[in-house]
Amino acid sequence: MGFWSLFLVASAPIVQLLLIGLLGAYLASGYSNLLLATARRDMNKIVFTVFTPSLMLASLAKTVTLEEIISWWFMPVNLGITFLIGSILGWIIVRMFRPPKHLEGLMIATCSAGNMGNLLWIVIPGICEEEGSPFGSDRIPSAHGLASLSMAIGGFYIWTHSYSLMRNAAKIFHGSQMDCHGLIEAQEKDLYTGEVANQENIISPSIKLGQQTEENQIEIPLLSSGNLHVKVVNFCDKTKEALHTIAEELVSPPTVASIIGFIVGATPWLKSLFIGSTAPMKVVEDSVQLLGDGTIPCITLILGGNLTQGLRKSVIKNGEILAIICIRYVILPVFGIAVVKAAYKLGLVPYDPLYHYVLMIQFSVPPAMNIGTMTQLCDVGQDECSVIFLWTYVVATVAVTVWSTIFMWILS
Repeated sequence: MGFWSLFLVASAPIVQLLLIGLLGAYLASGYSNLLLATARRDMNKIVFTVFTPSLMLASLAKTVTLEEIISWWFMPVNLGITFLIGSILGWIIVRMFRPPKHLEGLMIATCSAGNMGNLLWIVIPGICEEEGSPFGSDRIPSAHGLASLSMAIGGFYIWTHSYSLMRNAAKIFHGSQMDCHGLIEAQEKDLYTGEVANQENIISPSIKLGQQTEENQIEIPLLSSGNLHVKVVNFCDKTKEALHTIAEELVSPPTVASIIGFIVGATPWLKSLFIGSTAPMKVVEDSVQLLGDGTIPCITLILGGNLTQGLRKSVIKNGEILAIICIRYVILPVFGIAVVKAAYKLGLVPYDPLYHYVLMIQFSVPPAMNIGTMTQLCDVGQDECSVIFLWTYVVATVAVTVWSTIFMWILS
């Protein structure tokens, strides 16, 4: 396969995303005013609760089988390694650049969470269809299955790990705003209390002094004796809050849809009910598939709409964007080659060039588009996320193509 043929295959889905994003930017601009901030927020809720779960459920139930899940067991480990390495590198650049606290989670998420779904869904089968491909056109069904499994497992990591980061960022951001309001109210209250206290001191300073002495004598032993109890209560509250957060993330609509998709795809009699031209419940699968097809266009339109404000209001620095690009397109792909080569030598993955290629390319994709949905849901970092996506996806048109060529050269 020639370089230019591969370039066209690999860059086509990214160019499509950029074109749809530009349309979203126009719809949200003053020339159209159709995709306003409230509309984008409501659309994101629909994407989160309906479109994304439908896409995961339909693709998994249709393309994944129990045998393939067993033979591709290393993919969850591989994706976990990408998130682990990306998180560590993201934490390093956060310590280097010291962004605002509420943007730390966004930077770590964009470094660790890659686009494991729609991008691979288009690129991998497209490469198999190309004449001269090292994988062959007969591997197209396996390519769709690998892309679906990658999207499902990647979605599980994204909607647990990355969603947790964005939820914490939202708590920091909105909590700091509430703290500011609370500080102002406290200052006003202290001012009022001080005025009343001054009046009371003028009326009866000796009585006031006696009351303060008695209060101090009473408060000191209470604080010292209850200190341990307060710490225990705080620890229990934090533990309950952490468990509650984990439970909420595990029962999020995309995660639940992935689990159901795995069950339907791995159970032959369930799969025969929904999948196939003669399936009695085929209309259900067609309806879910139809809903899932709206996921990528809606997410991309929202990102483009946020970009109109992001270019003006974003506080992210050029050096931070460059660091994210270097992590995603320079450091992580090198780690990907090393991880897959080591796994093959240790006998953890079978000899399958297409499978090896998918494992490698998972390290070299741009940030996951679901991060944009999370920023909108959590109402934090939307502008900065749009700017990061703009530059990372522009660079991806060349970076993904170059690394695809390198990966196939290594595997051929």
